[in-house]
Amino acid sequence: MPDLSWLTARPIAHRGLHDTAAGVIENTASAFTAAMAGGYAIETDVQISADGEAMVHHDDALGRLTEGSDALARMDAAAIKVVRFKATTDRILTLRELCDLTAGRVPLVIELKSRFDGNLRLAARAAEVLKAYQGRAALMSFDPAPIIALRTIAPQIPRGIVAERRYSHHEWDRLSAAEKFRLAHLLHAPWTRPDFIAYGVKDLPSPAPWLARHVFGLPLLTWTVRSESDRARAARFADQMIFEGFRPS
Repeated sequence: MPDLSWLTARPIAHRGLHDTAAGVIENTASAFTAAMAGGYAIETDVQISADGEAMVHHDDALGRLTEGSDALARMDAAAIKVVRFKATTDRILTLRELCDLTAGRVPLVIELKSRFDGNLRLAARAAEVLKAYQGRAALMSFDPAPIIALRTIAPQIPRGIVAERRYSHHEWDRLSAAEKFRLAHLLHAPWTRPDFIAYGVKDLPSPAPWLARHVFGLPLLTWTVRSESDRARAARFADQMIFEGFRPS
């Protein structure tokens, strides 16, 4: 098993150290710079563009935080990069630009966003970018398919599974009850063989992450820690927190 002590050595800023009231928007260069200044690791998200580039953005479409309303998967990288975030000069970065910005100063924990449609282009592109990166970085996803693919295309890159217990949000409506059960209980583990787990803090303790941590020795991250009660749960049941809305001391 690889040494992943760096993965849990410091708190991980969820989508960077963002603060909307201060004009620092999630998943922007400003948020990532603030996280580095605070000495925190960085969690972020990537989406695939029409021309196969890994773009740093949580949503699969523009509009919530940015100008426009198009789906990123229907836009090429050049078009996405000129889109402005609302009330800021920040633009959407490529994964390579994020790597250039951080330059190995803090660890990166990168979530591969997925529509559970079998498309593995994002996993392949993210792996290609990280193979040339000199810093500490890990890839993770809710979807087992890209994690299985990474075992072959980039076995040297630490890979993790993101999971929760209930999958009650409407974004999971596309999944069957059986699939939600499989994901919640990490029943794909013989095929994904994750190096770490990232599990929802509200769902701790749960049997699957407990077994992963205590029986199989996998580092357990937990998300998204926003309150004192979340912090207490994270400290008791996980190895490190992915946080937002405050600055851990």
